[in-house]
Amino acid sequence: MDFRYQKHIRAKNGMPGQTSNKSGADGDDLTIKVPVGTIIRDLTNPEIVADLSTAGQKVVVARGGSGGRGNARFATPVRRTPRFAEKGEPGQERRIGMELRLLADVGLIGYPNAGKSTLLSRISAARPKIADYPFTTLSPVLGVVQVGDDSFVAADIPGLIEGASQGVGLGHEFLRHIMRTRLLVHVVDVSEHSGRSPVDDWESIRNELRLYDPGLDSKPEIVVANKCDLPGSSSRAAALRDALQPKGTKVYMISAVTGDGIGELLYAISETLATLPPPAPLAEPEADVVEYVSRGPRLREVTISRDGQVYVVSGEGVENLLRRTDTNNEAAMARLSGMLEKAGIYQLLRDQGMEPGDTLRIADQEFVFGDEYTIGRG
Repeated sequence: MDFRYQKHIRAKNGMPGQTSNKSGADGDDLTIKVPVGTIIRDLTNPEIVADLSTAGQKVVVARGGSGGRGNARFATPVRRTPRFAEKGEPGQERRIGMELRLLADVGLIGYPNAGKSTLLSRISAARPKIADYPFTTLSPVLGVVQVGDDSFVAADIPGLIEGASQGVGLGHEFLRHIMRTRLLVHVVDVSEHSGRSPVDDWESIRNELRLYDPGLDSKPEIVVANKCDLPGSSSRAAALRDALQPKGTKVYMISAVTGDGIGELLYAISETLATLPPPAPLAEPEADVVEYVSRGPRLREVTISRDGQVYVVSGEGVENLLRRTDTNNEAAMARLSGMLEKAGIYQLLRDQGMEPGDTLRIADQEFVFGDEYTIGRG
């Protein structure tokens, strides 16, 4: 399912009941399959509903409404053949956003054309697009890397540039994938061809990470000086090494093209990962299936206001009750009126000064308050 083009997703309705006390069929569940690593957000507030970080996790974001009860359910010794039934309850609606953050052990970061894609293709079977121009890679590419008896997943994160934390160069699209990684491998182009200082490049990317999310600044990092096979790169790589050595950061000298230094780098990555815990989910699941559905609203939870001469009763519970009532059926209206009385809503209206003959509005329907404190059509 392509969510870019299908914004509204609806489950099918259930079926109405039949004669001889036969219940109608329930509506089928609608399951939306998403990749592992998908974060579900409630768009009405900043809340993270679920972090589907493991295979098989599920979250219920909206439930279908309860089916209406047939007339036989309202039979009493006095009212043996009720002439009304209850309508079905509308299903819940939710506005949710889905954000994919790739699950990878290692995130390859750096400026465009630093050699990240070449490095990934050298250490794994992944074949990202490689060319000599910026932003060749426009989406993250994953590769499985084997190191002895161990393995890890590396993600080639598209090149970051200054201003990425503010969204420059699709920065937000790229940076969010770094959040999931356990270790950053920062690839720095030390060739003269880049025309930039390797130290400045390293500091610029670190600053963008810090601005995007302060937590990224504390994420473990391995720095890689790439393109060490090119003329003039030795002194630039040494300058990067000398600048980071006081920070306790070791710089690995490699050439992703020739393979020089790759073996030492891979073992360093593998050994570092062995000391790191797995990433914690953003929303801790309490069970295999998390339900993000609120309790049903109570009937007595209402607010009463005036709109000119009309008394307005507002509340999700009372509005749901009205939607389930056949307002063209006298017996059904009598039941509605009785439930409003028992819930104390009529008393609230009387306390507000409502008298017989006054108009009452619930949702988009208006009624006349009767002599016996019942409601009916005007």
